[in-house]
Amino acid sequence: MSIKQRLDEEVLKRNSLDEINENNLDPIMVAYRYKDPTISLICALFAYGNVKQIVKFLDSLDFNLLKANDVTIKEALQNHYYRFQKAEDVVALFIALKRLNAETSLESVFKEAYIVDKNLIDGINACIAKILSLNTHKTQGYNFLVGKVTTKTKGAGALKRWMMYLRWMVRDDNIDMGLWSGVDRADLIMPLDTHTFKVGNTLGLLKRKTYDLEAAIELTKKLKSFDKNDPLKYDFALYRLGQEKQI
Repeated sequence: MSIKQRLDEEVLKRNSLDEINENNLDPIMVAYRYKDPTISLICALFAYGNVKQIVKFLDSLDFNLLKANDVTIKEALQNHYYRFQKAEDVVALFIALKRLNAETSLESVFKEAYIVDKNLIDGINACIAKILSLNTHKTQGYNFLVGKVTTKTKGAGALKRWMMYLRWMVRDDNIDMGLWSGVDRADLIMPLDTHTFKVGNTLGLLKRKTYDLEAAIELTKKLKSFDKNDPLKYDFALYRLGQEKQI
């Protein structure tokens, strides 16, 4: 059996919400309850570390606060913190996203930059710049959470959490929500994490040994040879194969 055949089988098997449950946790569980782009971004940005802790933290958040005033947000989130983020960082994100929604939408900000060259990274950079511009809060934890504008691919962070968010927003199947229109699935880039990086190298889908944005792009190009229109349909299958140590 070829690698493509094996992965195609895994895609069929994994493309089910049954794959995501109390025994197989994933941040998209929380995002799926609301099917809202802003709440989904919060779920994606906090998706690092132990998945049980991620879901526990996300479950503790009151997303109605995205429509509240600044004082209410600060009071309600004063005891909410997660790994590198103190309560003040969580508060800052909620306030910035509330301000963004009052003015425009994440989809509009992303697409205005993306459509120029159909470049996903341009769209992400626009979103990051917009969020950072709406709140003067600056800490190491907050900067890590939101990310930074990326101008190179080699040696740069893989933008994994943003790439995963875009997969959720653009693709529409039994797992991804497809809340946005006008972004081509063929332009998506793999949300490269330690599992997909290792599996990609093990299967020979990825030659690059450095975990960076360049590696994410290389793996995506290889997966395009399996499906040029929808390379990220393989993402969840690759992730689970690595997570479950099947490969």
